[in-house]
Amino acid sequence: MMKIGILGIAHMHAYSYARALNGMSNVEISGLYDDDEYRMNKACRDLGIESFECPEELVAGSDGVIVTSENSTHRKFVEIAARKGKHVLCEKPIATTVEDANAMVEICKENKVKLQMAFPVRYSASVRKAKEIIRAGSLGVIINLVGTNHGRMPGGWFTDPELSGGGAVMDHTVHVVDIVRWLLDCEFSTVYATFGTLIHDIQVEDCGLEMFKLSTGQYMTLDCSWSRPRAHPYWGDVTLRIVGTKGTLFLDIFNSKIEVYSNENGSSWENYGDNLDQLMIEEFVEVISSGRSPFTTGEDGLQALKVVCSAYRSYEEGRETEIV
Repeated sequence: MMKIGILGIAHMHAYSYARALNGMSNVEISGLYDDDEYRMNKACRDLGIESFECPEELVAGSDGVIVTSENSTHRKFVEIAARKGKHVLCEKPIATTVEDANAMVEICKENKVKLQMAFPVRYSASVRKAKEIIRAGSLGVIINLVGTNHGRMPGGWFTDPELSGGGAVMDHTVHVVDIVRWLLDCEFSTVYATFGTLIHDIQVEDCGLEMFKLSTGQYMTLDCSWSRPRAHPYWGDVTLRIVGTKGTLFLDIFNSKIEVYSNENGSSWENYGDNLDQLMIEEFVEVISSGRSPFTTGEDGLQALKVVCSAYRSYEEGRETEIV
């Protein structure tokens, strides 16, 4: 029986990952550690798992760990796991600074540990099909791309810049950057970004617009905003329009849904498509058991964070900025 520990339960995705693990016959959650004792104990009651007072003790008794703590604390937990030779699945963004991200990638290499990034969107069947279409040349020469990642404002530590590293730009840019890097086998070269706090009374930005130039020559725009109201029937979207000389491809990753209307609960959308979190967790289990490299690596996380940090620098300087 494989044992996987959870380091930090701050991120909302942690519950989804835990449920995925609990549904697997060959995996057991070895326990949970969180810096916040109240949050840890509540999660352990909800999920039926054991709490640990020491992260090192939890890691020692696990075959691998999932890091779902606040963004700024990812590094310390990844380093604890790496020093004990345990493979890691780390929530996105990989860190809040490029310095931390580089250190995380390096310590995992030094200790021969696999570092997988939580980029579940890349596991979507539609994204994989898009890769096939692009490789086959069906779109011709790619000219430009337009992306969105909208969502509800999550609140809590996400709006504390010391813990989150930023707002909607930090939270939402990395997913779309990752799938574009993979789809086009490219890097992001330059960025011009503008953003602001336009909707909510919070300390970080809730609306952002970025324009990129890719290493393969195309231009791309991305709206990465916390603009969905609480009353909206679904949390958000991830879309990408890819325009080529022979055709246009439009991805709407979470559009496999039905509309549900209830007198008691109002309206909602229920997703019937791929469970991307489940697919990603199954991949992590396979990485641990086989020793192969993950589909989404720490290096992918590092490159996505470089784009985000350059976007913040562009905003501060008021100009187009090279991504380094």
